[in-house]
Amino acid sequence: MIRNAIGRGGRAAVAVVALCAVTASAQGPAAAAPSPAPDPARPTSLTEVREELDRLYHDAEVATDTYNAAEERAAGQSARVAALAEEMASGKAALKRLTFRMGAAARAQYRSGGLPLDVRLLLSTDPDDVLDEVGRARQAQHGVDALLREQTRVQKELRAKSEAAAAQLKKLQGSRKAGADARGRIEKRIAAARTLETRLEEKERRRLLEMQKESADEAHADFLKSGKLKGVGGGASEEGAIAVAFVTEQLGKPYEWAAEGPDTYDCSGLTSQAWAAAKRIIPRTSQEQWRQLPRVGLKDMRPGDLIIYHEDASHVGMYIGNGSIIHAPRPGRNITVADAGSMFVLGVVRPDQRP
Repeated sequence: MIRNAIGRGGRAAVAVVALCAVTASAQGPAAAAPSPAPDPARPTSLTEVREELDRLYHDAEVATDTYNAAEERAAGQSARVAALAEEMASGKAALKRLTFRMGAAARAQYRSGGLPLDVRLLLSTDPDDVLDEVGRARQAQHGVDALLREQTRVQKELRAKSEAAAAQLKKLQGSRKAGADARGRIEKRIAAARTLETRLEEKERRRLLEMQKESADEAHADFLKSGKLKGVGGGASEEGAIAVAFVTEQLGKPYEWAAEGPDTYDCSGLTSQAWAAAKRIIPRTSQEQWRQLPRVGLKDMRPGDLIIYHEDASHVGMYIGNGSIIHAPRPGRNITVADAGSMFVLGVVRPDQRP
């Protein structure tokens, strides 16, 4: 039984405590301090332990989706910041060249300046040369005006890019904070689950596994009774067959949150990498896979399709046919084959659905 659980052994312990209390009253106030009161939030049965573990691992999985999404956003934002920095450097170099040309033009104008046009015409022996020179000066002025307009345009672009870079940097910082917060939630919940599991004796751990399997079998049996899988039997597409072959090759590898292979995976890391092997890029998280990918009915399901689980779309597995999926279950477990209806089915999406 669970250590410190209240049961037959617990009643014996209560009797011992009562006897000690009587003895203590006879001996006076020097008796030992009483044992601490039991924690009312602590599970006291295997059923409660199973429910608590399910809750903790589910919360960890939701936080993993949040972490993965934040990391994906951060990667995109980092790339955008780097691109903007490169564009700003190029713009600054262009502005420097324009400034140099503006200075050269100003110096040339200064050197060609001097007496007013009417005086130069009176003093010149060849007025046509003077007029030609004036024409060239006017052309030079037009060139200077064009340089000024280009300089203004480049400066405006640089300001816009600088503001865009600052905005992207702020978003990047927000994504990194969201990722760090999610990481904290994941680690906290996994640690709590492992602590809870270590309190169990070996026979209790075995019984807990049996209970979890019984619950999954019961859920799948209800799923089959519903008739939702009747008529399902379509073959995989060429891309779907590649994705199924990929997940099959990963069987037995450990679950690790936020992992995308090649040695460990989380649930959506496995499915996204499987479809990447089929040359189709899909969203990284199960929630985004559910939101963005085309949906199909259960009766139209075929191998390679992704089954999204739980009301919050926090888990995903790949349908491989015959009412089965391959998925990465949770921390402490390995990639495995499971019944398609062993968890609450939210729906099915098809990464290679043609419009």
